Amino acid sequence: MTFIAETAIGSVIDGKYKIQKQIGKGGMSRVYLAVDLRLKKQWAVKEVRKYGSEKHSEIMVQSLLTEAEIMKRLDHPALPRIVDIIEDSRRIFIVMDYIEGQSMDRVVREQGAQAEADVLRWGRQICDALIYLHSQDPPIIYRDMKPANVILNPEGNVKIIDFGIAREYKAQNRTDTVVLGTRGYASPEHFGARQTDARSDIFSLGMTLHFFLTGAEPGTPGYEYASVRQWRPELSPAAEAIIDKCTAVDPDARYQTAAELMRDLESPERVRRHKFTAGLRKRAVGWSSRKCMYETGRQNRKRKLLLALAAAAVILAAGRTSDQALTDQSDRNSYETLISAASNASPDEKIEKYTEAIRLSPENPEAYVKILEAYEEKGAFGPSESAVFLALYYAHREDFNDADTDVYALNYKAGLMYFNCYTEEDGTVSFSARIQKAYPFFQVNYENGEISESFEWQELSDCYYQICSFYKKYVLSSASMEEASQEDYQELIGIIRQTMESVSKAEAYDQLSLYNGICMLLYDQRNGMASVGIEEKVLLDLLDEVYLDAEGISVQREQSKALKEEILDCYEGYRAAIERAYVNQ
Repeated sequence: MTFIAETAIGSVIDGKYKIQKQIGKGGMSRVYLAVDLRLKKQWAVKEVRKYGSEKHSEIMVQSLLTEAEIMKRLDHPALPRIVDIIEDSRRIFIVMDYIEGQSMDRVVREQGAQAEADVLRWGRQICDALIYLHSQDPPIIYRDMKPANVILNPEGNVKIIDFGIAREYKAQNRTDTVVLGTRGYASPEHFGARQTDARSDIFSLGMTLHFFLTGAEPGTPGYEYASVRQWRPELSPAAEAIIDKCTAVDPDARYQTAAELMRDLESPERVRRHKFTAGLRKRAVGWSSRKCMYETGRQNRKRKLLLALAAAAVILAAGRTSDQALTDQSDRNSYETLISAASNASPDEKIEKYTEAIRLSPENPEAYVKILEAYEEKGAFGPSESAVFLALYYAHREDFNDADTDVYALNYKAGLMYFNCYTEEDGTVSFSARIQKAYPFFQVNYENGEISESFEWQELSDCYYQICSFYKKYVLSSASMEEASQEDYQELIGIIRQTMESVSKAEAYDQLSLYNGICMLLYDQRNGMASVGIEEKVLLDLLDEVYLDAEGISVQREQSKALKEEILDCYEGYRAAIERAYVNQ
């Protein structure tokens, strides 16, 4: 076996990345902190030797390549991005986001069990990432959720690292190809005869949150599962119920989707104590084989109980069948009643009623739009509001009819809300965050645009998609080394001008939203446009036209007034900045 020396500190990989220091080490891999000599930005560089002496070297290399293939197509705030892959005859280097902070296993070891409010907030952030992963086509199952793979950054938020054993869910498979996972955090099906799925990630998240709250490490000798309040009685029954449901041995007894879990994490005060959590619920979690903690006699008693319940269910089903038509009609009537009753309610009451309406008729886009309008009326649309909406949206996305014009209107409305209204937890506005979150909704409309010819504002929705796409490709993505060319800018300006010709038919809010986006684009990209030879007059004429159009729009709604004021107030500053950009060329 040829010995391969570790990469020297100070060496430069591929002429781009200068190694500063080693920040991690495994059997076949090392992780370095490196600086991009061109962008002056720090990255993490993961190096894996192709031919190590370890028994599972081939699996390790394949795991790394799997991680790279999965991560390079993902885009979520809680997930690191792949920006480059470099390979030679001996090594593979993967260049990715450098995640500053400490792993949560170290945080808990050093600080002890964490506060419940913090743990639930971190749970929501991780759950949002799982919703994103599980909504991919095909779904991505993470499979290695554990405290060591969760990083707490200096801002107090968490990010997930290490996708080495993640896999795409294959509906035709009965089992996983390779049994991998961390004992104690891995679900029973990781080591059984069935395939891991989204519920397996939910189990691992539950065990991870359990560790955050208790500091008790599963999988260690003598460990037995006990509900979190057995460890810390001051914790809420809701937190206990949520975690116990996540970590049920039977996957069918867990939350069935991350979106379903998100609803309880968002509103723990509404969580009723699940019947199965009553009392001390002990079980071994060192799943060394397919053995579970249940004794044979207990299994027999359980089997008899299930048979009795099944018999009762058959009897009940006969009676239910005749009532189903009446129930469906009642649900439809209740849906309309809830929508109507919400019209004069407060924003918070509206959100409650519309959420209940979605439960009754999840395929109807109307209530989703009305929830967004309630948030708009409330004047609050940040991470918590976003999480509630996304949980509802992704939980029922498959129920929608993509040819339904109302679905296009819902995606358009959601995109506008993120584009114009989304704010960070501390109240600050990040245009990059707005673009990232608005993009998927405009993208769906754009990619399915040929299906619906009757959606009135498809052209306007597509224009937003083009603006978001431009920002994601040339401004927000550090993975792209490509810079926008004169032709790229000219094409985008042409799309914007074409859309402006028809936007006058739209409502004031829609017009002003587009105009505000144009203003931000011209301001943010003034230096780039100047550097590639776009004429100054092109930018100033477009800015002047937007200003004059916005000035002439009559507004009634508060949201429209705010957008109009922003455009008019920023005009002089934007114009002066554009002029300075061309003076400096």
